Amino acid sequence: MSLGTAEDESGSEIHIPAEIDWHMLDKSKFFFLGAALFSGVSCALYPMVVLKTRQQVSSSRFSCLNISCAILRHEGLRGFYKGFGTSLMGTIPARALYMASLEITKSNVATAFLQFGFSETTAVAVANAAAGVTSAMAAQLVWTPIDVVSQRLMVQGSGGSKTTVLANLNSENYRNGFDAFRKIMCADGARGFYRGFGISILTYAPSNAVWWTSYSMVHRLIWGAFGSYLGNNNLGGGFRPDSKAMVAVQGLSAVMASGVSAIVTMPFDTIKTRLQVLDLQEGNGRRRPLTFVQTVRNLVKEGGLLACYRGLGPRWASMSMSATTMITTYEFLKRMSTKNQEDLSPP
Repeated sequence: MSLGTAEDESGSEIHIPAEIDWHMLDKSKFFFLGAALFSGVSCALYPMVVLKTRQQVSSSRFSCLNISCAILRHEGLRGFYKGFGTSLMGTIPARALYMASLEITKSNVATAFLQFGFSETTAVAVANAAAGVTSAMAAQLVWTPIDVVSQRLMVQGSGGSKTTVLANLNSENYRNGFDAFRKIMCADGARGFYRGFGISILTYAPSNAVWWTSYSMVHRLIWGAFGSYLGNNNLGGGFRPDSKAMVAVQGLSAVMASGVSAIVTMPFDTIKTRLQVLDLQEGNGRRRPLTFVQTVRNLVKEGGLLACYRGLGPRWASMSMSATTMITTYEFLKRMSTKNQEDLSPP
């Protein structure tokens, strides 16, 4: 599948480096470099995830600034990295599953649709949507248990003020990720680590499908518009964008795709977070997990649809920064991991 050249009606050409397919990658280099690069990305963006999570479990509206100040005042800078060690442990295998599923599905589906006679635009759109769904489902098998543990650690303390969180926030005190793992296992068994798994799939599968489809379409539209501009101004003749232009277009496409994805899937993400973090206090003093219906009912009482969009700002910012960094890092990773030409040649 080639995405290498964008053309407009006047004949000007933009020579974009061709898409690198799964069979062209050195898998060991791809996964090793990917683990290192994406661990760094996770470290840089983790504070945004903490802010988003605390806003989502709050029964009142608090701004990011208020929550940030409360964390700094009561917990210090370390408060922005609660649960990071646990999250990082899950990032590596989850990313490996994600990237493998993404590339294999995208390559195979696109090839199949091209063979059936569909246009390249249609094949690419369908391939990206399918790849987004399968990669999200594969990653959630690993990521949901990690999410449950890390989010419990993220909201623990919640700025030292009980007014910032719901009364039914799990009150268990966790020393670290291993302690949280042990206590969740004792309290809820293995099922406790898959709280919200169904809603996670409903959140991340369409989110990934929307994101990758939007990204590929916006990416093509930008280069198409640029090609049209070159043609209208008689600047054609085979323009080859440099690395800065490539990164700029990838970044803009990622931000726009993240906005669409965040708005579409935010209610599911809020419900998922609450299912994974909050408990219901029963009359005998025991606590049990909230159900999906109870979670939705609580959100409706607190503010209806708008309550589902608490944390949209940090989520959009986090998704945009993460997606921009991810896609540029991802494209760089794929080019770094490409096999030598002699390795690609048939025997």
